Amino acid sequence: MFISAEELKTVAYSYQISEISEGDEDIPLAAINTAIEEVKGYLRSNDKREYMDGRRVYDVAAIFSATAENRNPLILQYTKVVALWHAIILCNVDIIHEHVKERYDRVIDYLKKVNKGDVTLDLPLLEEEGGGDGTQKKPFRFGSRKKFNHE
Repeated sequence: MFISAEELKTVAYSYQISEISEGDEDIPLAAINTAIEEVKGYLRSNDKREYMDGRRVYDVAAIFSATAENRNPLILQYTKVVALWHAIILCNVDIIHEHVKERYDRVIDYLKKVNKGDVTLDLPLLEEEGGGDGTQKKPFRFGSRKKFNHE
């Protein structure tokens, strides 16, 4: 697994996580799984026309299958923050909700920048057929519209 429940102690105190989960280990794991899916969604390429401009296509499966020291520290920390956000939905035990919300919003804004191509991370890229560099290359089309008449 990309993140263990114990690793959430870097974004919240252990007693806070314990109070939220009420001793049920499935609750933090559900928050972690939800966070992983959310972060994956920001790192995946998408089929919108404006995204076919040659930006990098990250190998999301390789990023989230990494373990221990092979994990990207920034993606790891951001996924923990998103997991904490999903965990505090259950309860607000001695956690300042506004601080977590601000951190969550910063993470999501950053991930949106990564998705748009404004920020480039050193993450595994998908291999293209023919040994490409991991960027999306789409055929370029040009031309003009038919002449418009007011009749």
